[in-house]
Amino acid sequence: MTPAAVPFPLAVALALLAGYLIGSLSFAVIVSRLMGLADPRSYGSGNPGATNVLRSGNRAAAVLTLAFDALKGYVPVLLVLLFGARFGLGEGSAAFVGLAAFLGHLWPVFFRFQGGKGVATAAGALLALNPWLGAATLLSWVIIAFFFRYSSLASIVSAVFAPFYQALIWGVEPALLAIALMSLLLVWRHEGNIRKLLAGTESRLGQKAGPGVAKAPPAKHGHDTRHAGRHEPKHHAHRKGH
Repeated sequence: MTPAAVPFPLAVALALLAGYLIGSLSFAVIVSRLMGLADPRSYGSGNPGATNVLRSGNRAAAVLTLAFDALKGYVPVLLVLLFGARFGLGEGSAAFVGLAAFLGHLWPVFFRFQGGKGVATAAGALLALNPWLGAATLLSWVIIAFFFRYSSLASIVSAVFAPFYQALIWGVEPALLAIALMSLLLVWRHEGNIRKLLAGTESRLGQKAGPGVAKAPPAKHGHDTRHAGRHEPKHHAHRKGH
């Protein structure tokens, strides 16, 4: 079947499904497993995202998680922008494919629908859709994070600003609806963080998990033979004089 012969509704449906499935790849869990770390859903905030993976103490794992989570929002949108025209898919369709990838991150079909908050995936989608919009949103995150040291606050503020940047600078386009939906869902996923911010108990960037928050279990390693033979013998030494 040639591209021109593919019905537009089918092309949109397939693109949305592909975006959702790519978004369902929970790289926080995947990277942690490959690097022998504990499941990020089992400690800290329980959120499978780069910030929580950082609590494991493995910065490389956190960086990889951040990069791949951003790419799974960036790549589907970029593919639609590059190749979607032959199927009748334009910028509006690309924005909703980004939304589908974002929804996949929130509710991943491959990981029992236990997903993260979607900050990196949303950022990746915005960067592909409009690099200037993505850059403005990321700059907002950096400014808030630098002055207040709260990753969650920076994410919430950036999410609120993103649709306003789009509307005020680039106008009310079809992509605006998808961007606004991502922003609303992202703020909603930070409900617990909002409560902690108001209560003054939210963890700052680089701060260890606070009291009552599960700590990251130690990394899993293969059989360690370094201490073999160093165990104390089970029998007790005979006392002198006996």
